Amino acid sequence: MNPVVSAALASWRYEPWLFVCLATTGWVYLRGWRSLARDLPERLPTWRAISFVSGLVVFFVAVASPLDAFAGLFLQVHMLQHFLLMMVAPPLLWLGLPELPLLHGLPERLRRDGLGPFLRWPVLHRVRAFLTHPVVCWLAFVVVTWVWHVPGLYEKALLDPFWHEVEHASFFFGSLLFWFPVIQPWPSTSTWSRWTMVPYLFLASLQATAFSALFVFSGRVLYPAYERAPRLGGLSALEDQRIAGAVMWVPGSFVLLTATMILVAGLLAPRLVRPGAPRRPTAAPRRPADGDILRWPVVGAVLRSRSGGLVLRSALFVLAMVVVVDGFFGPEMSPMNLAGVLPWTYWRPFVVIGLLVAGNLFCMACPFMLPRSVGRRLVAGSRPWPSALRSKWLAVGLLVTYLWVYEVFALWDSPWWTAWVIVGYFGGALVVDGIFKGASFCKYVCPIGQFNFVGSLVSPLEVRTRSLAVCEACSTQDCIRGRQGAPGCDLDLFLPAKVGNLDCTFCMDCVRACPHDNVGVLARFPASELCTDPPRASVGRLGGRWDVAALALVIVFGAFLNAAGMVEPVVGELQRLSTSLGLSSTAPVFTALVLLALVVAPCVFAAAAHWWGARLSLPQLDGRTLACRLALALVPLGLAMWADHFLLHFVNGGATALPVGARALGDVGLGVGAPDWSLSHAMGATGDGLMSLQILILDLGLLASLYLGWRVVRPSVERFGRATGVLAPWATFASLLFVIGVWILFQPMEMRGMLMAG
Repeated sequence: MNPVVSAALASWRYEPWLFVCLATTGWVYLRGWRSLARDLPERLPTWRAISFVSGLVVFFVAVASPLDAFAGLFLQVHMLQHFLLMMVAPPLLWLGLPELPLLHGLPERLRRDGLGPFLRWPVLHRVRAFLTHPVVCWLAFVVVTWVWHVPGLYEKALLDPFWHEVEHASFFFGSLLFWFPVIQPWPSTSTWSRWTMVPYLFLASLQATAFSALFVFSGRVLYPAYERAPRLGGLSALEDQRIAGAVMWVPGSFVLLTATMILVAGLLAPRLVRPGAPRRPTAAPRRPADGDILRWPVVGAVLRSRSGGLVLRSALFVLAMVVVVDGFFGPEMSPMNLAGVLPWTYWRPFVVIGLLVAGNLFCMACPFMLPRSVGRRLVAGSRPWPSALRSKWLAVGLLVTYLWVYEVFALWDSPWWTAWVIVGYFGGALVVDGIFKGASFCKYVCPIGQFNFVGSLVSPLEVRTRSLAVCEACSTQDCIRGRQGAPGCDLDLFLPAKVGNLDCTFCMDCVRACPHDNVGVLARFPASELCTDPPRASVGRLGGRWDVAALALVIVFGAFLNAAGMVEPVVGELQRLSTSLGLSSTAPVFTALVLLALVVAPCVFAAAAHWWGARLSLPQLDGRTLACRLALALVPLGLAMWADHFLLHFVNGGATALPVGARALGDVGLGVGAPDWSLSHAMGATGDGLMSLQILILDLGLLASLYLGWRVVRPSVERFGRATGVLAPWATFASLLFVIGVWILFQPMEMRGMLMAG
């Protein structure tokens, strides 16, 4: 027999008392479950029994399998053991609703005469109420986690079998308490509102992130026992410790986020509509106009004013021209040139932050919209945009091309090429809007605009009518037709039928054109427009738009591709592959990677989702609709990856603009002193704080995507279990993207366009 297999089999703990206790517990539960399930089939379906038995099996594997034997040699194995005891077994057991099945599984005389008086004892009820209070449960979980990992106590448990058992019992029972208020197994009732479990889990995730980061980023071995242990496989104790931190970090965050997603889905899910039953109209009544930014004292006045947007666009136009001039005539070294710093280090993260915080307001200030404003007065286009191009396919192609050009031609490292890209952008906008009407450049061409349109789907703000009743009484429809001195919406977005931010440039023309002051920039629940699929002005239903789905997939996959193309393992592998093929550069290999990630992968995803939807035959969710809507549900995860990537660059190079600006002013005779290039390193320390924030952002992106996927599927599936099964392949794919994103964040990344890169 293979020595490894032989050692693994010999490492199982064959302790009769453990096996008998678990087997007896399982038998008593199943006996009681079988009795109760006949009368309460909806309360105790089969999956409840499977969950409880699975929890017992996981507990047995955690304490009796070779994991326990190898825990003294590898910290990562010990952490996996703790993960099973704390994050897997307890929730599985509570999901089995064990209280009544265990009680009814006992002999009737024992239940009535032996346990009955004890269970009716008032002191027991007070103790139970105290132990199951959410504050006590949360503190128990956190305290046992941190206390037992203090080096002195941890090593004592590692070397003494008795204290090792006490440690594991503490973890298990502390985690049983933690998961109790989250799952709230019937027939217990909640002490607090179920909504409080969202911050309960979120705070638990934060402390788990801090705990895991301590292992990942510590520069020394926390537990000397692992340095003294035989190092199998050539893995150092410090490397083992970092892997252990990742084992706790990623799967732990995933379990907590999944629990949060299921909890929120249960609280917000619409009432079930059975297939074939009459459905209510999908268009929900508009909410009152609270949270309207246009009614704020100063900001609202600026946004509403005719000159406000023009001033913002003009200011950014001047800044763009300064960047172009410096790109052409300034230093060729990117970190010393405005064209190498402002577009790549500042503009990109600010755009993503703007999308997450305030919606598509950056389009309102976009300098490339100036040709549209000027064109109305000078060379206003009169031709309609070609009908064959009235989709997002041209923008999809341009976006793929941009992501390819950015990497292959190293735009971040060439101020000269960056300047030409900006000039070409202005030229393209002027030509398109000078020939065609209807803001064709923004709507059909601009790759940056398409990125903003898709990103703003998950924004908390939306331009919409304050009251539909006012619109129904309006006969002039000035918001789209325009009136004297106030043009209507060039993008053909009729406000009463407008849903969400897609194609909206926040130009505020509709605000100024409405004679009833009935248009505002209103707060909304982020991504709420993706939960349903109503018809939209100028866009239609997104469930039938392959082009919009392709655009979303390119942006999502592009986030991971763009970040992966800058980490050392990927860069090294591309270089090795290029060398083995006899190529002089990595451009051909990276081109193949772009085609694989941005063309082949989205097509495979769409085809698989379409096939899966067609096979399921769900009401109102045919294959095409399911594929398109699940593609859009990935947007929060993709936007989170873009945010993490750009955040890293901003934190490392956020102070670089100070010496670069001083250098540029000195070149034109407005010297403010010699540039202090040491400032470019001022924000360069990342550490575990930044990593924790990045993981948290990615966690939230995954949670939002999983929730949206659930909201897409749930209304068309009658049973909870089947809805989960329908969503499982897509949720697995989203989770795989999340894991890839976490792996990327843990890798050393090139600090492109920064002095610290060298």
